[in-house]
Amino acid sequence: MIVGTAGHIDHGKTALLQALTGQAGDQRQEERARGMTIDLGYRYAALAEGEPLTGFIDVPGHERFIHNMLAGAHGIDLVLLVVAADDGVMPQTREHLAIIELLGIPQALVAISKCDRVEAPRLLEVQHEVEALLAPGPYAGARQFVLSSVTGEGVEVLRQALVEARTQVLRRGSQGGFRLAIDRAFAVSGAGVVVTGTALAGQVSAGDTLLLGKAGKAVRVRGLHAQNQAALVAEAGQRVALNISAERLAVEHVHRGDWLVPEWLHAPSSRIDIELSLLPGETRTFEHFSAVHVHLGTQDVTARVALLEGEALTAGQRMFAQLLLNAPLQAVHGDRLVLRDQRAQRTLGGGRVLDPFAPSRQRRSESRLRQLQVLRDARDLEQALPALLAAAPAGLDPQRLERQFNRLRDSWRLPDDVQVIATRQGPLLFDRQQWQVLRREVLEQLARFHEQEPDQLGPDRDRLRRFCALLLERDAFVSLLDELLGEGAVASSGPWLHLPDHKVQLSDADTALWERLQPRLLEGAFDPPWVRTLAAAEQVEETQVRLLMRKLARLGVLHQVVRDLFYPQETIQRMAEMLLRQTQDTPVVQVAAFRDMLGIGRKRSVQILEYFDRLGLTRRVAEQRHIRADSALARQQARP
Repeated sequence: MIVGTAGHIDHGKTALLQALTGQAGDQRQEERARGMTIDLGYRYAALAEGEPLTGFIDVPGHERFIHNMLAGAHGIDLVLLVVAADDGVMPQTREHLAIIELLGIPQALVAISKCDRVEAPRLLEVQHEVEALLAPGPYAGARQFVLSSVTGEGVEVLRQALVEARTQVLRRGSQGGFRLAIDRAFAVSGAGVVVTGTALAGQVSAGDTLLLGKAGKAVRVRGLHAQNQAALVAEAGQRVALNISAERLAVEHVHRGDWLVPEWLHAPSSRIDIELSLLPGETRTFEHFSAVHVHLGTQDVTARVALLEGEALTAGQRMFAQLLLNAPLQAVHGDRLVLRDQRAQRTLGGGRVLDPFAPSRQRRSESRLRQLQVLRDARDLEQALPALLAAAPAGLDPQRLERQFNRLRDSWRLPDDVQVIATRQGPLLFDRQQWQVLRREVLEQLARFHEQEPDQLGPDRDRLRRFCALLLERDAFVSLLDELLGEGAVASSGPWLHLPDHKVQLSDADTALWERLQPRLLEGAFDPPWVRTLAAAEQVEETQVRLLMRKLARLGVLHQVVRDLFYPQETIQRMAEMLLRQTQDTPVVQVAAFRDMLGIGRKRSVQILEYFDRLGLTRRVAEQRHIRADSALARQQARP
């Protein structure tokens, strides 16, 4: 169990922990000189004989050091809210209480300290004041203990209550990746760098490799302590000290706010979707795109808050929001965070992380808000997955889900209606029914394309994707097409995609024009007329002739050797046969011999040979060109 203090400055938090544990703690020289706690203090003690060690985190109470208090408050199982009997409830009493409520700390006990300084009526007054303070929140009715750290009165009763509370602490699951939010780093002579923090998830063993900080520097765990005792394994819910090593790693490279996580979980993000709650006592309206400080784990990052369901938020209200962070943050679904104002002087509210990989576009769309509602209400990944898929027409990346929920794929129990689609970039998850809808949509859009462009064989993949206007990424769309092609629902002719029974139909005008142009091309033999010559001869626009020739080239009727110069299929076949006969004795193509055989100029001969290169009949190597025996044209000619 980890116990943390909370409360106003000089209300006796440090003295109470000393009375409970018998330890003075590791106060710094500046703290002893000023008589106040400035940074986090740590103690470990057994509350009863035979009990395992309990970790205690002492936090500063001064308003200037709330950021330090926040760094120590995460991961606490039980909070001791300390209220001095002479002062009563003070500003930081209220602010600390708001913070621990926002962080969702499960248990709270109240210590009414310095009872030796006041009379009974004052004690009763303070108890009523604390009771009223706690009444609206989750700690309503929390047990109060009147005590004095100086005389020892009431301390033993509180200690026994802590022993009893230990049995009610929910054990944190050790599944998922190990997560340690670092709150201290120091060097130990002969050992090297040591970092400490509260383990929030998973477990770690000596010899493990973890990634450190935003840059993800790989470090090795040389040894560890759990709850201040040497151990081989540490797990979630324990205070952990890790001796880490890496090439050129020095203590100044490690900072409070850094995380230690396994490689598969390391994914710092600059956009995080949360459910934001504004404190009931907040006196100012929270405006869209306000600047804030975000405290998560031991990190403190500045950000802007984009409200997703309106332009403003008033006291006590909740709303989905997106954090646009000025520095990357390591988070997973369910993490609690606290927001303070731009000047870090006032706690505004807090929230729960819903999606640490928030989208930059359509963040306010209905489908996205439905996803956030699912993420808010779901207990775990399995419960959220069907609804998430239903609201995700582009599918879900399982690696992203692993990092979002801190759950490796081998621990998932996928529902029957989830379909795993393989893509070049890795698998994607789709709702099975939604995938069938996407398949039908592609077939319907391809049929519509044929209706609109009957004189075209079909679009290529990218044009069809644009025509369908689906939300799928290109790799997912290619996988869908490959599935349809494999089943024969879609056919391909070269790069062109079409329905199996689709045939190109030229318009009446194109058919009539082609009937006039075809004899001219055939008569031209190895030197057919150019597009402009054909257009002039038939007294039609060049554009009309050019478009028709390109359509016929896509059908395989013509071959475009160079721009605006087209050869009929029969002519190309004749020239290929002549070239193959010429090279029967040697596979090396002689340009001059080919030119003389065709009776045309050298430039045109080279253009035709370059086209044969593109067809795969020939291959140019350095200054020579060779016949490719494996080409379709060559095999066809070799048949008896």
